[in-house]
Amino acid sequence: MGLRLLHLNLHGLIRSHDLELGRDSDTGGQTLYVLELVKGLAARPEVEKVELITRLIIDRRVSSDYSNPVEKISNSAEIIRLSFGPKRYIRKELLWPYLDDLADQIVQRLQKENNFPDWIHAHYADAGYVGALVSRRLGLPLVFTGHSLGREKLRRLLAAGIDHDQIEQTYSISKRIDAEELALAHSNLLITSTKQESVEQYARYGRFSSKNVEIIPPGVDLNRFHSIDSNLKEEEKELHKLFKPFLRDINLPPLLAISRAVRRKNIPALIETYGRSPILQQRHNLILILGSRDDSRQLDKQQREVFQQVFELVDKYNLYGKVAYPKQHKRDQIPLIYRWVAHKKGLFVNPALTEPFGLTLLEAASCGLPMVATDDGGPRDILSRCENGLLVDVTDLEALRDGLETAGSNPSLWKTWSNNGIEGVSRHFSWDAHICNYIALMQKRLKFLAPRHWTLGNAKDTSPIGKKLLLLDLDNYLEQPQASSKLRNQLKKHSFDLDIKLGILTGRSVKAARQRYPETQLPTPAVWICQAGTEIYYADENKSDIFWQDSISVDWNRTGVEKVLFDLKDYLELQSTDQQGIFKISYLLKEPSDAILPLVRKRLRQSGLAASPHLKCHWYLDIVPLRASRAEAIRFLTLRWGLSLEKVFIVASKQGDAELIKGLTNSVIPFDHDSSLDGLRSQQRVFFSDAQEGVVDGLKHFRLFKSN
Repeated sequence: MGLRLLHLNLHGLIRSHDLELGRDSDTGGQTLYVLELVKGLAARPEVEKVELITRLIIDRRVSSDYSNPVEKISNSAEIIRLSFGPKRYIRKELLWPYLDDLADQIVQRLQKENNFPDWIHAHYADAGYVGALVSRRLGLPLVFTGHSLGREKLRRLLAAGIDHDQIEQTYSISKRIDAEELALAHSNLLITSTKQESVEQYARYGRFSSKNVEIIPPGVDLNRFHSIDSNLKEEEKELHKLFKPFLRDINLPPLLAISRAVRRKNIPALIETYGRSPILQQRHNLILILGSRDDSRQLDKQQREVFQQVFELVDKYNLYGKVAYPKQHKRDQIPLIYRWVAHKKGLFVNPALTEPFGLTLLEAASCGLPMVATDDGGPRDILSRCENGLLVDVTDLEALRDGLETAGSNPSLWKTWSNNGIEGVSRHFSWDAHICNYIALMQKRLKFLAPRHWTLGNAKDTSPIGKKLLLLDLDNYLEQPQASSKLRNQLKKHSFDLDIKLGILTGRSVKAARQRYPETQLPTPAVWICQAGTEIYYADENKSDIFWQDSISVDWNRTGVEKVLFDLKDYLELQSTDQQGIFKISYLLKEPSDAILPLVRKRLRQSGLAASPHLKCHWYLDIVPLRASRAEAIRFLTLRWGLSLEKVFIVASKQGDAELIKGLTNSVIPFDHDSSLDGLRSQQRVFFSDAQEGVVDGLKHFRLFKSN
């Protein structure tokens, strides 16, 4: 049997044909790379099946192609679209609240098919988050490619003088960085395009491990991107129609830039440089391919701002007749544009503030077009192998101008660079080479990591008869005995209903929980999830589930956690011994503070500790293994029992259970809940009680009981 592979690319718009590259900030080079990678892998004889999971979108503003649940790419490859979040097309920063839904869907889908991939490859932070959860729950190897990183984006935005709160509001940057940390902690392999990415960007993450890194530069389709051919005169007619309306003298060698209209690509700096240089204006036209647009007023805010700068700079320097920025172009015109510019002895310019790799640089080089590019990121690696141009500090407009003027002044050097680029790409950056390297490295690095499906079909006699599971927070019911009376009566009324089984959630030890539980007068639980989700006990058994403990113990270092938090003793104190667990360290805050959780999380990451903090009731801080939580314990349990998550009903505590109220489970929020839960009202499977004893109403809403 051949390899079965699963790729995750969640945001933007992706289909097997006519990619809408440059439509917005979510439809850039990553989309093209992932699609070409999937196609290339599917064509290999050792690969049986490749699936690409993305988002199902139903929106009149975009093509109906994106509402097709299954799209065949080839005999061995498919795009699978799953619905999560709003049906409409939204930018990636708005997807975070819905990613747990997707992770649950993928796990249940793979479990149902019982045909697991050999590995998961997650692209970008959002897919990294989902991939980490799926990998954790099913024991599948995870490969991660960030494409661009939140810490680097944050650094550059702060350097540009943008306020941190504004960055957070616009880009949800903390969620992105958290997701990247989680993906790195769970990844068996990290694929980067350049050494610089690894050494200077990923290394700033606490859970980065250099031993997990492999550098595989992206490939170029040499069937599409090649040097000048005999048909160029026919092709020229098509491009003249595209550029002639803008350019006074279409025969001047162009300076060509192709990118999305986003700040990071730094296009206004290129126009400013061109506008300040009489030499560049005399020698060259400037051609900007910034994606397709029908009406700039319909673009997102960042794109509108970039285009407004473009329009203003053209006007400021009176560059009419010298700068082209067509509204529309076709994807199949891009190779033709490269060849046309090379034929006119032009240059390809990449002025991005940072460029993780620079696939357009390779495309241009394979068409014989030399480059002048940013010295930050991937262009360094490209130039070291291709020797096909110059690198400049694009934050220094004088340096950018000097580089462009120098590169365009020597015809002999231009010819050498052109030939070098064609040869270098063919030798080092073809898609064939990329796919061969990819599969070889995967098989080498992951062959000893066979998928561990020990949670599936291994229920033995721990599995209850019931098909529905009701989970209650014990501490909440002990504090409010009146809250359990109506629920107790309802459960007694339906005692004949063998479909319903009861489970208990508690931060206590199982011994302490069982001592106090009779006070609730509720039925005997089928399962106890204790010690903040780090221990699972079945019925009256006294031994915790060894499979769960084995799962969460990966890289757990209790001594390391206590050591790294020791100097916070002015803010934290260890709770008594009876509150501690094998996989739980419990602290009491001396004063409630919103700052303590981010501080502790930062300490743990910087020390490379696989642990995560959870704050309960504003006072109680638990540190548990990274792979452990009550939410993860519930998902382990449903896999163990073969129980659908839609059949799990959680009655949250009033103090706040945000980590529980995610994904496909059903949650009831008490009337007097903590205000921190109000942000979850948009979630589909959450019921907010509007009365003191409204918990039962919530359970009836979800049809827990056969007769309501």
